[in-house]
Amino acid sequence: MQTIPDSLCEELAALAGKSDEDIDYSDIPATNDEDWVGAVRGRFYRPVKQQLTVRIDADVLAWLKQEGEKGYQKRLNAILRDAMLNASRPASEQSTGS
Repeated sequence: MQTIPDSLCEELAALAGKSDEDIDYSDIPATNDEDWVGAVRGRFYRPVKQQLTVRIDADVLAWLKQEGEKGYQKRLNAILRDAMLNASRPASEQSTGS
């Protein structure tokens, strides 16, 4: 993991200490709601992948491979990610599954 140089840490701390009124925004054009139509959060986000070995029941693996031999690991990851995100949401926001 790369460390942040002390000079950059000092510069960031100085910027964080400024109020909005003290920051010069003259070189940044103002935006409005129309500028953000169609914007997608996290579009280019790519999580770090970690290689591991996992044992999966044969019938579960067969089900994952039904749509094709290629891509079953992506489908497995998508299922696990959905379960992870649903588990971290409050119960009132989770779908009932019916």
